[in-house]
Amino acid sequence: MHDDVTGRGRLHPRLTGLGLAAAVLGELMLAGRVTVRLVPGQIQLAVVDPAETGDAPTQFALDHIQAEPTHPVGTWLLFLARTAHADIAARMTEAGLLHPPGRRLLAKQVQAPVAANTAAWPVGRLNLAIERRQPMRMQDGVLFGLIVATGGGQLVLWDANPRYLRESLAALPETLQQLIAQTEAACGDAVISRR
Repeated sequence: MHDDVTGRGRLHPRLTGLGLAAAVLGELMLAGRVTVRLVPGQIQLAVVDPAETGDAPTQFALDHIQAEPTHPVGTWLLFLARTAHADIAARMTEAGLLHPPGRRLLAKQVQAPVAANTAAWPVGRLNLAIERRQPMRMQDGVLFGLIVATGGGQLVLWDANPRYLRESLAALPETLQQLIAQTEAACGDAVISRR
C-alpha cells in the first residue's frame, strides 16, 4: 500500500508489514508450496513442496515454516512482518521495479517506483474488475482480499462493493480464504494493541 509515484506508505507500517507478510504466504500457497491445516484450537501452515523457490522472501518464509511447523498462521504473519517491507523492497529493486535507495545515512529512505503505471496496474486491474463485476484471477482475488483485510480498500478501491467482495472471496480455495481471515484478525489485533 504505497503511493504509485513517491513510494510513500499509505497505511500504518504495522499494517503494511502484515499485508506484505500475508502476500509472501499467499505466493507460497498459490505456488503449491504451503497449505493451511486445521489443528485443534489453531490454524497452522504445512509445507507441501520444500524445493527452492528462487526468491529470498519466499525462501526465508518456507525455510522457517519447515523448521517450525507448529506455529499458528498469526504467529507467522507477525514474524514475517518484521522484515517484510525491506525484503519485498529489495526484491522489487533487484527486479528493476523500484529505484535503489539513496545514500543518506540517518534519513529513512523511501524508494519510489521506476514506472508509476507499472506500480498502479495491479490496483487498477482490481478496480476495473470490480467496476465491471468480472470474476478475478486467483492471484487478483488474493490481492483484493489482502487489501481489504489490511484496511487499504478504502484508500485505493473505487467501489467498495461488499457483495462483490464476498463473492470474490468465496471463489477462492478455503486455504486462501483462511489466510485472508487470519490477516484481517492480525491487522485488527495490531490496531487495537498497538504492537
